[in-house]
Parts: sequence; C-alpha cells; structure tokens
Amino acid sequence: MMVNLDDGRTMKQRMLAGELYHADDPELAAGAERATRLQAEYNATFPVDGERASAILAELIGSLGEGVAVKAPLYVDYGSNITIGDGTFVNVGLVALDVTPITIGAHCQIGPNVQLLTPTHPLDPEPRREGFEAGEPITLGDNVWLGGGVIVCPGVTIGENTVVGAGAVVTKDLPPNVVAVGNPARVIRTLD
Repeated sequence: MMVNLDDGRTMKQRMLAGELYHADDPELAAGAERATRLQAEYNATFPVDGERASAILAELIGSLGEGVAVKAPLYVDYGSNITIGDGTFVNVGLVALDVTPITIGAHCQIGPNVQLLTPTHPLDPEPRREGFEAGEPITLGDNVWLGGGVIVCPGVTIGENTVVGAGAVVTKDLPPNVVAVGNPARVIRTLD
C-alpha cells in the first residue's frame, strides 16, 4: 500500500482529518511536547493550587466549558483537540488520546481511569512499519456517564444521557438514553 503525501497538506491537517500521518512530524512533535509539559504541570499543581491548575487546564484543553472539574492525573496526546462542555466532572486518571477531536458534552460524568482512544493504525503491515498512524473522533453527548475503567474506541459516538457501566469497552456507537455494559459494550436497558 503506497501512501501519497504530495497533496500539499500538513501532517497536522491529515491527522485532524483522520487520514494517515506521521506522528514524528516536527509540528506534531512540538504540539505533543507542549501537551506533555502542560499536563505534567497540571498533574503536579492540582489540587494544591486550584487557581493555577485551572489556568493550566484552560491552556491545555482546546475548549473548556464553565464549571468543568478535572481531577489529576490527566494524560493527553495534544489536549488542543479536546472540547469539554459546561459542568462536566472528570475523575482521576483520564487518558484522552486526541489525535482527532474528542468532544465531551455538558454535564457528563467521567469515572476514574477512563480511556478515550482516537488513534488507529493501518492493518497493512508496510505503512504501519513506516510509522503511519490515523485516528477517528470520539463524541460523548450531554449528560453521559462513563463508569470507572471504561474504554471508548476510535470513531465512537455515545448519545446523550447514556450510562456505560464500569469496565465496558465501547467499540460501536451507543444511542441516547440507554445503559450499556460489557466487552464489547451492549445495551441492556432503555432509560425514560
């Protein structure tokens, strides 16, 4: 499989579009380094200095709503590709690998050690060996609750008001107003 990179677009444009890109591109490496520095500062500052931690988080995250609470530690690839809506609470240990956009709605509850994973890799061994990656965005609707240890895979959308039980692995979209559990996550109940 040959990958054509001669269309004039940057690796960052390719990455955000969910197309094959090289993560070692200088612009992407600088963005990842920025995120590593800011998340280390945030993780060392929260909750000791709440005002400073809030300023660091606002610099790290692409769009941060009013009244958002994110407990440290927090781990991201870039941070700048993450949107978190008003009133959302994120417990300790969130891993949000944002090579493509991660959109978290308003008033969500994210349990401890949740993973939001947008990166993918080619199935064909040759481009994978050459260091190509891709990604698919993740979207959580308003008022979603992810229990502790939930893993959300690339390209998944979870509808508003949906609850995902602890330890579930979400490999496919979930509709609004349901409870889903298991690996892979499956709907077990509809909510009124």
